[in-house]
Amino acid sequence: MTLQQAEVGVEYTISAINTHDEELNAFLFSLGCYSGETITVVRRRKSGCVVAIKDARYNIDDQLAEAIQI
Repeated sequence: MTLQQAEVGVEYTISAINTHDEELNAFLFSLGCYSGETITVVRRRKSGCVVAIKDARYNIDDQLAEAIQI
């Protein structure tokens, strides 16, 4: 299941990041988004969603949400 399919307000554990772009992997890792970390969809938006990772919130687009497996 991808983050795009996640329910709002439910805490999930990231199982994998499915992207072949090393720069994107490094960016997500710097946000704290990596396998084993918890993530929560706070709100849906027209072109993405707001997620909570650790003690921070980030706005991510639909393409990035599809790359995050939970």
